Amino acid sequence: MSLRILIADDHTIVREGLRALVEKEADLTVVAEAGSGSAAVRLAREHRPDVVVMDISMPDMNGIDATRQLRAELPGVRILALSMETDRRFVVEVLKAGATGYLLKDCAFAELATAIRAVAGDETYLAPRITELVIKDYLQRIPEHEPVSHEKLTARERDVLQLIAAGKNTKEIAFALAVSVKTVENQRQSIMKKLDLFSIAELTKYAVREGLSSLG
Repeated sequence: MSLRILIADDHTIVREGLRALVEKEADLTVVAEAGSGSAAVRLAREHRPDVVVMDISMPDMNGIDATRQLRAELPGVRILALSMETDRRFVVEVLKAGATGYLLKDCAFAELATAIRAVAGDETYLAPRITELVIKDYLQRIPEHEPVSHEKLTARERDVLQLIAAGKNTKEIAFALAVSVKTVENQRQSIMKKLDLFSIAELTKYAVREGLSSLG
């Protein structure tokens, strides 16, 4: 079964060229072309493509806003940005809007075909230059002294985590710490929220990895 592609670009010659190349691939089919962001949204509603190859700079509605609207209305549609823009603001905004891939227009068609298949499979695909840019942006946002995650826990929460990792159940932990079962449950929920871990198995693995438990 062919992947259904919608091409959104405000230059007719670009759309026609992409269609001709895409349709040489046995597993890819172009179902529609759009010359603006609003047309891309309208045609995506009508044709329900698997992937929209989206230019960023378009009239009427830009590709970033079109991506945001498409992801809200049609969450099953994947967006692959294809642009000449290498400005960090454009790249970050379209990825935040919901694009799962970003290629530059100077790429070879073989890479575009690979990227289409990747995003259709719910994978992220970024051009090497874009990957470098995204990593630099991420690194710039990390605080110089990032606290170790378990340092976010109170002393009592660390005690609870260690007992969880030791295989103790809620009643046993409550008895060991001389607190109520409800207090232990509340502390466990707080630990999970702070560490972004949501199962006993994950908490145990975390405690072992961070040296909070001697189990291994």
